[in-house]
Amino acid sequence: MAAEGANSSDAWAFTDVITRLRRSLRASVRSDLPWESLPMAQVELLQRLTDEPGLGVSELAARQRLARNTVSNLVQQMVTAGLLERRGRDGDRRAVTLTLTDFGRKRHGQWQHANEDRVQAALGDLAAKDTAAIVAALPALALFAERLEAHAELETNDVHPPSTEED
Repeated sequence: MAAEGANSSDAWAFTDVITRLRRSLRASVRSDLPWESLPMAQVELLQRLTDEPGLGVSELAARQRLARNTVSNLVQQMVTAGLLERRGRDGDRRAVTLTLTDFGRKRHGQWQHANEDRVQAALGDLAAKDTAAIVAALPALALFAERLEAHAELETNDVHPPSTEED
């Protein structure tokens, strides 16, 4: 059901803004941290594991809406780079949990801090009413993100039944 007052051009404008925000933040972080070369997929895994430490590969793949083998490859790269640690789950040698290493937490913190600095600077350039409008919209945007994730989960479950396979 379409939202009252929203149309396809609004949806496209919203998508365009999100794309531009992501691109701008990614580019600005790389200018603040020139050594930074983490692919966005790895940054997103670091973010997820910061919020939900101890996930396994299958759980992480499901949460990120990525193929298990894609996440497995990313995790292997991140373990090799010293960003993540795999630990066996109690009672099941086949299953693992993933946690950030100290180095992984440091890199994620640097990434997050650089983004926060850029956002704060850009918000500071806006008129107070525009900044207030953006801040006021954050709860609705968070709810919107949850709804998009829920729709994606329903679509994924319709196409691919949940896996019972362990990590």
